[in-house]
Amino acid sequence: MAHRLTSAICAAIISGSISGLSLAQDEHALNLNGGGYFEGPAVNILAFSNWYDGLFADAKIGGVEIIQRGVRSATNGDVRLSATPGQWDPAGALVSRKVDTAAGLVETTLRYAQYDWQYVVRVERDGQGVRLSVILDKPLPQMLAGKAGFNLEFLPSAYFHHAYMADKRAGIFPLYPADAMTRTAQRNAASGRSDGPGAEPLPIASGKRFVLAPEDPARRIVIATDTPISLYDGRNQAQNGWFVLRSILPSGKTGTVLQWTVTPQGDPSWLRTPVIAHSQLGYSPAGEKIATVELDHNDRRRLKMRLFRIGADGIETPVSTAAAHEWGDYLRYHYLQMDFSAVREPGLYRLEYGDVRTAPFRIAQDIYADAWHPTNDVYFPVAMDHVSVNEAYRAWHGDSHRDDARQAPVNHEHIDLYRQGPTTDTRFEPGENIPGLNVGGWYDAGDFDIRTQSQYQVIRSLADAYERYGLTRDTVSIDPVRRHVEIHVPDGKPDMVQQVAHGTSQLLAQFDAVGHAIHGIVEPDVAQYTHLGDAVNKTDGLLYDPSLKPGEVKNGRSGVADDRLAFTSKSSALNYGSIAGLAAAVRVLKEQDDVLAARALETAERVWQDEQGRAPDIFSHGNTTGGPLEAEMFSAAVELLRTTRKPIYSRAVMELWSKVEPSFGFNAQTAVAAIPFMPASYREALVPAVRRWQAQSETTAKANPFGVPITTGGWAGSGTVLGYALTAEALHRAFPQIVGPEATLRGVAFLTGHHPGSDISFVSGVGTVSKEVAYGNNRADFSFIAGGVVPGALVVKPDYPENHEDWPFFWGENEYVIPEGAAWIELANAADRLSGRN
Repeated sequence: MAHRLTSAICAAIISGSISGLSLAQDEHALNLNGGGYFEGPAVNILAFSNWYDGLFADAKIGGVEIIQRGVRSATNGDVRLSATPGQWDPAGALVSRKVDTAAGLVETTLRYAQYDWQYVVRVERDGQGVRLSVILDKPLPQMLAGKAGFNLEFLPSAYFHHAYMADKRAGIFPLYPADAMTRTAQRNAASGRSDGPGAEPLPIASGKRFVLAPEDPARRIVIATDTPISLYDGRNQAQNGWFVLRSILPSGKTGTVLQWTVTPQGDPSWLRTPVIAHSQLGYSPAGEKIATVELDHNDRRRLKMRLFRIGADGIETPVSTAAAHEWGDYLRYHYLQMDFSAVREPGLYRLEYGDVRTAPFRIAQDIYADAWHPTNDVYFPVAMDHVSVNEAYRAWHGDSHRDDARQAPVNHEHIDLYRQGPTTDTRFEPGENIPGLNVGGWYDAGDFDIRTQSQYQVIRSLADAYERYGLTRDTVSIDPVRRHVEIHVPDGKPDMVQQVAHGTSQLLAQFDAVGHAIHGIVEPDVAQYTHLGDAVNKTDGLLYDPSLKPGEVKNGRSGVADDRLAFTSKSSALNYGSIAGLAAAVRVLKEQDDVLAARALETAERVWQDEQGRAPDIFSHGNTTGGPLEAEMFSAAVELLRTTRKPIYSRAVMELWSKVEPSFGFNAQTAVAAIPFMPASYREALVPAVRRWQAQSETTAKANPFGVPITTGGWAGSGTVLGYALTAEALHRAFPQIVGPEATLRGVAFLTGHHPGSDISFVSGVGTVSKEVAYGNNRADFSFIAGGVVPGALVVKPDYPENHEDWPFFWGENEYVIPEGAAWIELANAADRLSGRN
């Protein structure tokens, strides 16, 4: 269906003999649509529909963005202060955004407060493209002269194996960065220590007219201006950098100081290839089986959708099903659905819509039985901190962070949402080593910090899965004495028990070291935080001694201040959350490690009693200091009740119920877990909330074609879907007459391919086609960690669902986090039980 240009026109474009793309016809023109972005044939241009969320800085979603033939290939069009800005480099704050649909323009005002400087970026339609203008009401501040420029960033993977033209000079986009650099001095803002000389890339091309991918209509974009433009490769400084086109703003001028025309190649005949969203894992014979066809909104064709059974001889036999029906519009696409739930015969199948064919999937009674194995066998072992991890011929990482951890400085705003308050709340001075923290715990995500809130969430989740489903699988050898792990080597102990023990060791270490739960342990500076590769190489493993010279080593200590920081401001929410984790761990560790179980229970009950006897510490910052206080208290009371059966905790549960009922969805799994240990009146008190939840769930199921809540924030929604599906399972288990199993199985299908934007499974290694390029700590290798769960389909506002398989560095789409891994273990086993297999 691709639009084909004549060779003469192609030659004209390459030679520069036409201005922009002088193919102006009405069918090519861009218009400003009701969604507040520019739309033309096969082209969308967004103008500040998205901006930084303030939590993790630059997520490559913001400013001026280009979607060409269904691929968002350019972003971050805005005034920046360096040629290839990093994640935490300054960016203008959004002041206002005005959309004038009639005039066809979007005008956005932004401000650099630290320079008392404001500017406007105007984007207005200009035939097949747009005209970008930077407008100043007062001149550029002198200290920004030569630094402030308009940047537009282009996705490297979209331009690999492609060419460009800078005026009449041709070039090829480099597959790997290897450009000339200029030496600069830099200082690490997070730690205050000097990192020595740095470097910035020099331009790889310059001109006043760039044509990107002149040989490929699907990627061809023309950028023209009267101001010189330079092309940079941001990957020279950071693996997650992009190709950047940049023009420096002139000094001493006001009004329209810079103007670009940006013209992506359109194509009136182009239609996005239909996607058949379905579970890559497959379906149980008795389960619901829904396949959803996602269509370009201009695609008026209604082709036949068919199901085939694949025989051992390769012969594909059509299977009778109901015809696909219209579902309607959602986001930017139109949807058809086919229900083939009546097909129950076990076997191998695939779906077809027109020329689109899916990968094979199974219908089988045991379809969910092993779906959690990669997460247990690979993902969690690889995530273990303070141990070395080996898999056959491969060393995943060494015994990392033996030098944990130094006390964080007071009144310190750190990276990744960590902050230390006005005191340390410990006996340690800022910068002093806190002994005993170098044990246990898991890397929180694609980075390497130990986030306490994640630690206790995982412990509770794994404990529930172990107890409820009897998960005694043993494929991993964990030796805490040697601090060594071997993947695919059984050691005679249930893996789940050993993982719970590993997390418990870290929580207990915190209480032993400082007397309370801490926010976490995180890298001291951005340079270390962005480390890719083996975590053992991030630090020297030796405790820092400030009396030693940099690089000096003496008596097992080092003069290198690379030790991670512990953030220790007291938070009662974290204490209660940790109590819940420790209490849950006791039930798993009993008769497996009685000494550790006893320590966990003693600590949990002692800290509960202490917290109950005083006013709570309410220090709160970002997402590192625990959830809502009442919710964390409720969790602690329920887990202590489940473990000890003591009346003091049942009374606390009853008292706290009314405080957490308004946020029932968030607390439902915990509330249900208390039912067997509470009087009948407690269960009855839950019924109205359960009915309200079910009513809301039915509304949710109708809001989109996939029947689950789909979030629209800067972090995609796999975690929300996991929580929704597990809540539904808990409520179905406790209140089967009110809540059915359907929502749980819809959640499993969503995670494994039945979702917007693509049909890929968001659990690496699970399903025929799964996430194989992800934001793990091995992301620089464009690889994956089996069993990891990624955030999934990110809705780029207002209506574009995205999950890149060719670029791992989108953390909001592709970053593994440990709570989602644990939740997947629970959910896969829940689905297995609902399938009737066990």
